[in-house]
Amino acid sequence: MNRQEPLVLGIETSCDETGVGIVRGRKLLANVIASSMADHAKFGGVVPEIAARAHLESLESVIAQALRAAQVELREIDAIAVTAGPGLAGALMVGVAAAKALALALGVPLYGVNHLVAHVGAELLSSAEPLHTPTVALLVSGGHTSLLLVRDLVDDVVMLGETIDDAAGEAFDKVARVLELPYPGGPEIDRIAADGDPLAIRFPRGLVKPADLVKHRYDFSFSGLKTSVARWVERELAQGRTVNRADVAASFQEAVADVLLHKTIDACLTREVSHLILGGGVVANSQIRWRAEKLCAAHNITLRVPPLSLCTDNGAMIASLGAQLIIAGKDPSLLNFSAHSTLPVTSVMVGESR
Repeated sequence: MNRQEPLVLGIETSCDETGVGIVRGRKLLANVIASSMADHAKFGGVVPEIAARAHLESLESVIAQALRAAQVELREIDAIAVTAGPGLAGALMVGVAAAKALALALGVPLYGVNHLVAHVGAELLSSAEPLHTPTVALLVSGGHTSLLLVRDLVDDVVMLGETIDDAAGEAFDKVARVLELPYPGGPEIDRIAADGDPLAIRFPRGLVKPADLVKHRYDFSFSGLKTSVARWVERELAQGRTVNRADVAASFQEAVADVLLHKTIDACLTREVSHLILGGGVVANSQIRWRAEKLCAAHNITLRVPPLSLCTDNGAMIASLGAQLIIAGKDPSLLNFSAHSTLPVTSVMVGESR
């Protein structure tokens, strides 16, 4: 194995997307994703049992597609990396079992890695520049809203704050349902919000009052916001008024962006960190990206956002973190590790043999 440019295959099955990526060091060779989103649409959200079954059915073909895209043979792979957590327990088990089988069959080391930390590692595949540390990372998806302080990608990651109820992506899906928009809600709300007034309705901002900031300075809450939108729409309809869905969508996503970026910029400034990374599927939202660019420019913070294909859950980011662990000389995971649905970010990898 070339320890400076290891050829790593990464497997990601933490939620509803089966992702397999292949990297050589920091070079992206393949990033293939099979989504089961359509299977969940009629339920308005991800059904864990359906997601696990979809991973089981698609993983073999996704691995084959990734190998073809990377133009490498399975026998050439130097190491396997897999999401060990956090995520849906059943979905994680599928990926972990497959990764263990591959590692045993090929006789190569296996690295069970943290899904959230891997989102930060995705940045290494989209830029030739080294990862500047310390950096703050805001990760926003359907299952996670997390604010991290990364002092060292493979050794020192701290959770500054996270959602205490609904993640931002969940709130987008639930508000979309209120507005009778298709699932997933994020893209649909962003689309119709383009024709709305973000200042039309003043929806509440969660955990921003002085009393809240004492205990939850960097935590997030979107459950109250989601409920407020639902109650507002109900009142308008009860009074016989037509609901301007564009204004509701624009005002809702303005509230989400306001809270996310206010707390994130505050974390950068108070900790004197001059670099910020955004990750997760929700950062595709135009308002969040625009607000981030504007605020970072105003405060002289360097903003880095990977391409959307590397922001959403994918196997390439898992392979990238695995490669960085190898380059840093970390021992592989012991094969007796289990999927860990609530794996904390302080555990960049699991089951290290050292």
